[in-house]
Amino acid sequence: MPPNIHPAALPIENLLADCEVRHLRRSGPGGQHRNKVETAVQLRHLSTDVRAEANERRSQAVNHKVAVRRLRVNLALEVRLARRPQESPSPLWRTRVAGGRISVSAAHADFPGLLAEALDVIEASEADLKRAAVALGSTASQIVRFLRKEPRAMAMFNAWRKERGLPSFH
Repeated sequence: MPPNIHPAALPIENLLADCEVRHLRRSGPGGQHRNKVETAVQLRHLSTDVRAEANERRSQAVNHKVAVRRLRVNLALEVRLARRPQESPSPLWRTRVAGGRISVSAAHADFPGLLAEALDVIEASEADLKRAAVALGSTASQIVRFLRKEPRAMAMFNAWRKERGLPSFH
């Protein structure tokens, strides 16, 4: 993995090069086709042992795409890169923040990489939201709104704040 690039922000090809991919059968809706064909996709990121799986669809290709997305979000949540709070935001982050507003949908391919960067900065800022917002060139309310797009990220942020005796956000 290149230095200072979070695995959640890597291009899909690079990310998958460091993954074990398994195809499995799963039971459930979809009938006989689903029970006879290995449509479920399970991914394991070898460097971090972070995992994701998708088996909701009858199509292996669709399940693969969903599993990659889940893996990237899981990596954003579980892997922290050390950084200095005063470090400049990444070019990716700068393309998504204009006038302090963070412009990205939770469904967008850039979301996991941006989430990872925001969490890295928040952790480096010791969960001080104002400091993190300044470091990211945004506002505290925009950061909270962004984190709310992934409930597990919001829960993690509030847990960090609680550890430091700071009030949580709802």
